[in-house]
Formats: sequence, C-alpha cells, structure tokens
Amino acid sequence: MIGLQHYLTIAAVLFALSVAGIFINRRNLILLLMCIELMLLAVNFNFIAFSRHLGDETGQIFVFFILTVAAAEAAIGLAILIVIFRSRRTINVRELDSMKG
Repeated sequence: MIGLQHYLTIAAVLFALSVAGIFINRRNLILLLMCIELMLLAVNFNFIAFSRHLGDETGQIFVFFILTVAAAEAAIGLAILIVIFRSRRTINVRELDSMKG
C-alpha cells in the first residue's frame, strides 16, 4: 500500500532534482524556468499528500492557486525570454548579467 512516506519521498526527490538543476545549469534560461516549475510541482505533491492523509481538502485548494500562479509565471517568463532574445540574440544567463539596454 502506498502511504504518506512514499509521496513525501517522491516530492523530496523532485525538489532535490530541481535545486540541483538550478545550481548545475547556469547557462540556459529555459531550463532554469523548468526547474522552478519542477520545484512548484514538488510542493504540490506535498500539499496533495498531506491533504489526503489528513482528510482535508484545503491542501487541494492551495494546489489550484499554485497551478494558477505557475501558469502565469511561465507565460510571463517566456514573454520576457522572447523580448531578451530579440534584443540580445542569446538566452545565455552569463551574458545577461549587464543591465544596459
């Protein structure tokens, strides 16, 4: 039987992979955004697992809000990425550290 510990282990592995992806990959902005989304997914796993374990739907309601914020973050992040690529012709994070326009 799958219990709370199994869900928490999966969430911890997802969160660790996303943190490792952020620290290892310092070049590609798209992969950094994907790692942030994976981090939010790990948090959603925790909310769902505890919501199911405690028999309360509050965690599932929080997941809907987090998914809404994640979708808005992805849309705004990709729009900013397109604007940066059009102006600088690169999405390399190391080359985007200057603020000159």
